[in-house]
Amino acid sequence: MADGNDTSMKEFIILGLTDDPVLRIFLFTLFLVVYVVTVVGNLSIIILIRASSQLHMPMYHFLSHLAFIDFWYSSTVTPKMLKGFLVERDTISFSGCVAQLCSVFVFGTSEGILLAVMAYDRFVAICNPLLYTISMSNKVCAQLTATSYVGGCLNSMLFTICVLGLAFCRSNEINHFFCDFPPLVELACSDVYLVQIISSISAAIIILSTVLTIVISYVHILCAIVRIQATGGRQKAFSTCTSHLTAVILYYGTIAFTYVQPSSSHSLEQNKVVSLFYTVVIPMLNPLIYTLRNKDVKGAALRIIDKYE
Repeated sequence: MADGNDTSMKEFIILGLTDDPVLRIFLFTLFLVVYVVTVVGNLSIIILIRASSQLHMPMYHFLSHLAFIDFWYSSTVTPKMLKGFLVERDTISFSGCVAQLCSVFVFGTSEGILLAVMAYDRFVAICNPLLYTISMSNKVCAQLTATSYVGGCLNSMLFTICVLGLAFCRSNEINHFFCDFPPLVELACSDVYLVQIISSISAAIIILSTVLTIVISYVHILCAIVRIQATGGRQKAFSTCTSHLTAVILYYGTIAFTYVQPSSSHSLEQNKVVSLFYTVVIPMLNPLIYTLRNKDVKGAALRIIDKYE
């Protein structure tokens, strides 16, 4: 690559969400509140599950890891975005950009796989309750959790290698609020056809395999719930799944929009909005989704509060 273009490889300018100074202050305040709620909510879930022996079950083990992932997922993106609202020229080094991209894919992919693991956990609990303690032993839970992190790391490595193989010589301005894959590909002056094919196939494999696991699990769960004769038993079985289904629909809907569709089918401005949802908003919503309708979590929280009053 020519020497004159070398700076584009060392530093990127992140354009952010808007140039309007009034709107920037409003968005800074809004997303600062969102981030605080995200941090407090997810850390509270982790502490609560660790401190309450009543919650030492596979379902809450996975929930604590989901909270851990959401905390870091948001922390990878939101602080940098908040800084961008306060400065005129928000820059990031090439190495910092690659590190942010790598982290986003590690936690993003891990969350998707963990949601599939949580669906499998609900399938075993409802369809095979007598074998639940054996099928979801501590060893199995640890292995399933490790699988989600390993899968996240492997997918992240693939996307990172794709970016490192690109030559950037057109511009160093990223039309986004963080170093995401689609806007980086837009800046490449080398042939990106193979990179786009590989990345789309990888994303599709992850999404389709995890979604298929979730769908199969819930088909069996639905059949098991239909066979339950007592109305109270049906409601209890279904109530343990509604929070997870809500999280799945929110997460996979936005992820599929961004990484499975061809880049020509949606603009980078649309990609910004969708990315904002799954990197900033969903990590805030998940603690609320899993606690507001969960009697066990609310009961454990009240017991801890009463203990220290």
